[in-house]
Amino acid sequence: MFSALRDDAIQLATAATGQTTPRAIARLVFGSDSYRITFLNRIREASRRLHIPLVNHILRMVQTAMFSIEIDSRVVLGRGVYFVHSLGVIIGGDARIGDRVRFYGNNTVGTVRDDGYPVIEEDVWIGAGARILGPIRIGARSRIGANAVVLKDVPPDSVAAGIPATIRPRKDVDAAAASTP
Repeated sequence: MFSALRDDAIQLATAATGQTTPRAIARLVFGSDSYRITFLNRIREASRRLHIPLVNHILRMVQTAMFSIEIDSRVVLGRGVYFVHSLGVIIGGDARIGDRVRFYGNNTVGTVRDDGYPVIEEDVWIGAGARILGPIRIGARSRIGANAVVLKDVPPDSVAAGIPATIRPRKDVDAAAASTP
């Protein structure tokens, strides 16, 4: 858990300030709601592994009351998930959120008909007000536009925008560069 918290701090400092100096990391740890949300979620994950459901439930209520964010107890957050604006973010069920995903606020990641939850791969940006619903996969490095409603898979390095979302390749990504790790 401690290595995950350290990695979260480094990755969030990089996302927020572009720096990984001790000062930038300390400012993030002590002043960022995003880090506090991630910190509480890491404790919740540990309480699930240790089969202490009451701690998980209490911390879920604290997260919701303090930060206006609802993260289901079964959600798995990758490292460095950045809640630029946490207000109104709902991540439900057993959704899987990859490393360094950015949420820009008032997002819903959930299900339409209790038929499954999304998997969001690493380095995805989710615009304000976007909804990602159903048993779908959002490919790595994709961008979800503000207020988009995504109901089908999004390939890596794509942009999804509109209601329902239409999907296009990202113009800012070179096809050769996208295929290299």
